[in-house]
Amino acid sequence: MRVGEKIVGVIGGMGPAATVDFMRRLVAATPAQDDRDHLHVMVDNNPKVPSRIAALIEGTGADPAPTLCQMAKGLEAQGADFLVIPCNTAHYYLPQIVRSVNIPVLDMVGLCVQKLAAADPAPRRIGLLASPAVHLVGLYQKRIEEMGLQAIFPSPHHESRLLAVIKAVKSGQIETRHHQDYTAVAENLLDAGADAFLIACTELSVIGPPLAAAIPIMDSLDILVEATIATARC
Repeated sequence: MRVGEKIVGVIGGMGPAATVDFMRRLVAATPAQDDRDHLHVMVDNNPKVPSRIAALIEGTGADPAPTLCQMAKGLEAQGADFLVIPCNTAHYYLPQIVRSVNIPVLDMVGLCVQKLAAADPAPRRIGLLASPAVHLVGLYQKRIEEMGLQAIFPSPHHESRLLAVIKAVKSGQIETRHHQDYTAVAENLLDAGADAFLIACTELSVIGPPLAAAIPIMDSLDILVEATIATARC
Protein backbone atom coordinates (compact mmCIF):
# COMPACT_ATOMS: atom_id res chain seq x y z
CA MET A 1 0.00 0.00 0.00
CA ARG A 2 1.38 3.41 -0.95
CA VAL A 3 1.95 6.02 1.72
CA GLY A 4 -1.21 8.09 1.99
CA GLU A 5 -3.26 5.73 -0.16
CA LYS A 6 -6.81 5.41 1.07
CA ILE A 7 -8.65 2.17 1.87
CA VAL A 8 -11.77 1.55 -0.22
CA GLY A 9 -14.97 0.19 1.29
CA VAL A 10 -17.48 -1.38 -1.11
CA ILE A 11 -21.19 -1.59 -0.23
CA GLY A 12 -21.93 -4.48 -2.56
CA GLY A 13 -24.13 -7.44 -3.35
CA MET A 14 -26.65 -5.52 -5.49
CA GLY A 15 -26.31 -7.85 -7.27
CA PRO A 16 -23.31 -10.05 -6.44
CA ALA A 17 -22.24 -10.35 -10.08
CA ALA A 18 -22.14 -6.57 -10.43
CA THR A 19 -19.91 -6.26 -7.37
CA VAL A 20 -17.56 -8.95 -8.67
CA ASP A 21 -17.44 -7.17 -12.03
CA PHE A 22 -16.65 -3.89 -10.26
CA MET A 23 -13.73 -5.57 -8.49
CA ARG A 24 -12.51 -7.15 -11.73
CA ARG A 25 -12.57 -3.80 -13.50
CA LEU A 26 -10.93 -2.07 -10.54
CA VAL A 27 -8.02 -4.51 -10.57
CA ALA A 28 -7.67 -4.27 -14.36
CA ALA A 29 -7.68 -0.46 -14.33
CA THR A 30 -5.21 0.01 -11.47
CA PRO A 31 -1.63 0.64 -12.65
CA ALA A 32 0.41 -2.07 -10.92
CA GLN A 33 3.60 -4.08 -11.25
CA ASP A 34 2.96 -6.34 -8.26
CA ASP A 35 0.30 -7.24 -5.68
CA ARG A 36 1.30 -4.39 -3.38
CA ASP A 37 0.61 -1.84 -6.11
CA HIS A 38 -3.12 -2.59 -6.06
CA LEU A 39 -5.65 -0.89 -3.81
CA HIS A 40 -6.63 -2.10 -0.36
CA VAL A 41 -10.34 -2.86 -0.79
CA MET A 42 -12.82 -4.13 1.77
CA VAL A 43 -16.01 -5.55 0.28
CA ASP A 44 -19.31 -6.25 1.97
CA ASN A 45 -20.87 -8.30 -0.85
CA ASN A 46 -24.27 -8.66 0.79
CA PRO A 47 -27.03 -10.06 -1.46
CA LYS A 48 -29.40 -9.97 1.54
CA VAL A 49 -29.99 -6.22 1.13
CA PRO A 50 -33.78 -5.90 0.69
CA SER A 51 -34.75 -5.70 -2.96
CA ARG A 52 -34.71 -2.20 -4.41
CA ILE A 53 -37.12 -3.39 -7.11
CA ALA A 54 -39.59 -4.69 -4.52
CA ALA A 55 -39.33 -1.55 -2.43
CA LEU A 56 -39.44 1.08 -5.18
CA ILE A 57 -41.35 -0.50 -8.08
CA GLU A 58 -43.62 -3.10 -6.53
CA GLY A 59 -44.13 -1.32 -3.19
CA THR A 60 -44.11 -4.63 -1.36
CA GLY A 61 -40.56 -4.90 -0.06
CA ALA A 62 -38.77 -3.79 3.08
CA ASP A 63 -36.80 -0.53 3.14
CA PRO A 64 -33.19 -1.24 2.09
CA ALA A 65 -31.83 1.88 3.83
CA PRO A 66 -31.23 0.41 7.33
CA THR A 67 -29.23 -2.50 5.91
CA LEU A 68 -27.22 -0.22 3.62
CA CYS A 69 -26.44 2.13 6.52
CA GLN A 70 -25.41 -0.82 8.70
CA MET A 71 -23.04 -2.00 5.97
CA ALA A 72 -21.57 1.49 5.65
CA LYS A 73 -20.97 1.72 9.39
CA GLY A 74 -19.36 -1.73 9.42
CA LEU A 75 -16.92 -0.84 6.65
CA GLU A 76 -16.06 2.43 8.38
CA ALA A 77 -15.42 0.58 11.65
CA GLN A 78 -13.08 -1.83 9.83
CA GLY A 79 -10.96 1.06 8.56
CA ALA A 80 -12.37 2.15 5.20
CA ASP A 81 -11.44 5.73 4.33
CA PHE A 82 -14.24 6.18 1.83
CA LEU A 83 -17.12 4.15 0.42
CA VAL A 84 -18.42 3.23 -3.03
CA ILE A 85 -21.70 1.62 -4.08
CA PRO A 86 -21.62 -0.28 -7.40
CA CYS A 87 -25.40 -0.11 -7.79
CA ASN A 88 -27.26 2.80 -9.38
CA THR A 89 -30.65 2.17 -7.79
CA ALA A 90 -29.12 2.00 -4.31
CA HIS A 91 -28.07 5.62 -4.76
CA TYR A 92 -31.67 6.56 -4.06
CA TYR A 93 -30.68 5.92 -0.43
CA LEU A 94 -27.37 7.81 -0.69
CA PRO A 95 -28.41 10.74 1.57
CA GLN A 96 -29.22 8.33 4.41
CA ILE A 97 -26.00 6.38 3.89
CA VAL A 98 -23.94 9.58 3.91
CA ARG A 99 -25.55 10.69 7.17
CA SER A 100 -24.80 7.33 8.81
CA VAL A 101 -20.99 7.57 8.55
CA ASN A 102 -18.17 10.04 9.03
CA ILE A 103 -16.26 9.17 5.85
CA PRO A 104 -16.97 10.22 2.25
CA VAL A 105 -19.26 8.19 -0.02
CA LEU A 106 -18.73 8.55 -3.76
CA ASP A 107 -21.84 9.59 -5.69
CA MET A 108 -21.90 7.43 -8.83
CA VAL A 109 -24.92 9.27 -10.27
CA GLY A 110 -23.25 12.65 -9.91
CA LEU A 111 -20.02 11.31 -11.38
CA CYS A 112 -21.86 9.97 -14.43
CA VAL A 113 -23.72 13.22 -15.05
CA GLN A 114 -20.47 15.20 -14.80
CA LYS A 115 -18.83 12.81 -17.27
CA LEU A 116 -21.68 13.23 -19.73
CA ALA A 117 -21.60 17.01 -19.47
CA ALA A 118 -17.82 17.09 -20.00
CA ALA A 119 -17.86 14.87 -23.10
CA ASP A 120 -16.56 16.34 -26.34
CA PRO A 121 -18.59 16.54 -28.46
CA ALA A 122 -21.22 16.98 -25.79
CA PRO A 123 -24.31 14.76 -26.15
CA ARG A 124 -27.72 16.34 -25.73
CA ARG A 125 -30.18 13.45 -25.49
CA ILE A 126 -29.02 10.71 -23.14
CA GLY A 127 -30.55 7.26 -23.56
CA LEU A 128 -30.73 5.69 -20.10
CA LEU A 129 -30.26 1.93 -19.92
CA ALA A 130 -31.44 1.57 -16.35
CA SER A 131 -33.77 -0.20 -13.99
CA PRO A 132 -37.35 1.11 -14.12
CA ALA A 133 -36.80 1.99 -10.45
CA VAL A 134 -34.16 4.54 -11.50
CA HIS A 135 -36.74 6.12 -13.83
CA LEU A 136 -39.52 5.96 -11.26
CA VAL A 137 -37.63 7.83 -8.53
CA GLY A 138 -36.04 10.35 -10.89
CA LEU A 139 -32.51 9.46 -9.88
CA TYR A 140 -30.93 10.85 -13.05
CA GLN A 141 -33.49 13.09 -14.78
CA LYS A 142 -33.20 16.27 -12.73
CA ARG A 143 -29.44 16.19 -12.53
CA ILE A 144 -29.10 15.57 -16.26
CA GLU A 145 -31.49 18.43 -16.99
CA GLU A 146 -29.52 20.74 -14.69
CA MET A 147 -26.58 20.20 -17.05
CA GLY A 148 -28.69 21.32 -20.00
CA LEU A 149 -29.14 17.75 -21.27
CA GLN A 150 -32.23 15.57 -21.73
CA ALA A 151 -32.79 12.11 -20.25
CA ILE A 152 -34.58 9.63 -22.51
CA PHE A 153 -36.03 6.37 -21.22
CA PRO A 154 -37.39 3.37 -23.14
CA SER A 155 -41.11 3.04 -23.82
CA PRO A 156 -43.06 1.23 -21.07
CA HIS A 157 -43.07 -1.98 -23.12
CA HIS A 158 -39.32 -1.85 -23.68
CA GLU A 159 -38.70 -0.88 -20.06
CA SER A 160 -40.49 -4.08 -18.99
CA ARG A 161 -38.25 -6.08 -21.32
CA LEU A 162 -35.19 -4.37 -19.81
CA LEU A 163 -36.31 -5.26 -16.28
CA ALA A 164 -36.54 -8.90 -17.38
CA VAL A 165 -32.94 -8.69 -18.61
CA ILE A 166 -31.81 -7.25 -15.28
CA LYS A 167 -33.59 -10.03 -13.37
CA ALA A 168 -31.97 -12.63 -15.65
CA VAL A 169 -28.52 -11.28 -14.75
CA LYS A 170 -29.41 -11.43 -11.05
CA SER A 171 -30.50 -15.05 -11.40
CA GLY A 172 -27.52 -16.04 -13.56
CA GLN A 173 -29.87 -17.15 -16.34
CA ILE A 174 -29.01 -14.85 -19.24
CA GLU A 175 -30.06 -16.34 -22.56
CA THR A 176 -29.86 -15.26 -26.19
CA ARG A 177 -33.35 -13.77 -25.99
CA HIS A 178 -32.23 -11.44 -23.20
CA HIS A 179 -29.39 -10.10 -25.32
CA GLN A 180 -31.91 -9.61 -28.14
CA ASP A 181 -34.27 -7.74 -25.81
CA TYR A 182 -31.40 -5.56 -24.57
CA THR A 183 -30.56 -4.66 -28.17
CA ALA A 184 -34.23 -3.91 -28.91
CA VAL A 185 -34.35 -1.51 -25.96
CA ALA A 186 -31.26 0.32 -27.19
CA GLU A 187 -32.78 0.58 -30.67
CA ASN A 188 -35.95 2.01 -29.10
CA LEU A 189 -33.82 4.73 -27.48
CA LEU A 190 -32.07 5.44 -30.76
CA ASP A 191 -35.45 5.80 -32.46
CA ALA A 192 -36.41 8.28 -29.71
CA GLY A 193 -33.42 10.43 -30.63
CA ALA A 194 -30.71 9.40 -28.16
CA ASP A 195 -27.28 10.68 -29.16
CA ALA A 196 -25.46 8.93 -26.30
CA PHE A 197 -26.11 5.94 -24.04
CA LEU A 198 -25.47 5.67 -20.33
CA ILE A 199 -25.48 2.14 -18.91
CA ALA A 200 -26.99 3.14 -15.58
CA CYS A 201 -27.57 -0.30 -14.10
CA THR A 202 -24.57 -2.34 -13.00
CA GLU A 203 -26.41 -5.56 -13.85
CA LEU A 204 -26.40 -4.33 -17.44
CA SER A 205 -22.73 -3.42 -17.06
CA VAL A 206 -22.08 -7.11 -16.46
CA ILE A 207 -23.27 -8.02 -19.96
CA GLY A 208 -21.71 -4.99 -21.65
CA PRO A 209 -22.94 -2.61 -24.36
CA PRO A 210 -26.21 -3.64 -26.05
CA LEU A 211 -25.03 -3.01 -29.61
CA ALA A 212 -22.26 -1.55 -31.72
CA ALA A 213 -23.68 1.95 -31.96
CA ALA A 214 -22.28 4.96 -33.75
CA ILE A 215 -23.00 7.09 -30.67
CA PRO A 216 -20.97 7.21 -27.43
CA ILE A 217 -21.73 4.58 -24.78
CA MET A 218 -20.70 5.36 -21.21
CA ASP A 219 -20.84 2.78 -18.45
CA SER A 220 -21.57 3.86 -14.88
CA LEU A 221 -19.42 1.04 -13.51
CA ASP A 222 -16.36 2.20 -15.47
CA ILE A 223 -16.94 5.76 -14.28
CA LEU A 224 -17.10 4.56 -10.66
CA VAL A 225 -13.91 2.53 -11.11
CA GLU A 226 -12.07 5.57 -12.46
CA ALA A 227 -13.24 7.73 -9.55
CA THR A 228 -12.40 5.05 -7.00
CA ILE A 229 -8.78 4.83 -8.15
CA ALA A 230 -8.45 8.63 -8.28
CA THR A 231 -9.92 9.04 -4.79
CA ALA A 232 -7.78 6.31 -3.26
CA ARG A 233 -4.59 7.82 -4.66
CA CYS A 234 -5.28 11.54 -4.31
